[in-house]
Amino acid sequence: MVVDHNGHADTSNETIVGSIDSDGRSDEYVIADISADGAWLSMRADEAATLPAWR
Repeated sequence: MVVDHNGHADTSNETIVGSIDSDGRSDEYVIADISADGAWLSMRADEAATLPAWR
């Protein structure tokens, strides 16, 4: 993400994604930079912040 001097973000080149990954027993919330190998983290989905909490 590029932020200009006015604080506006340009997300046109964004490579960070979030997703729910399920193995049938549990759900994991995964955040990853899809432009880099091994650049990800995960947590139990029920422990992840809700969308309104991110705002």
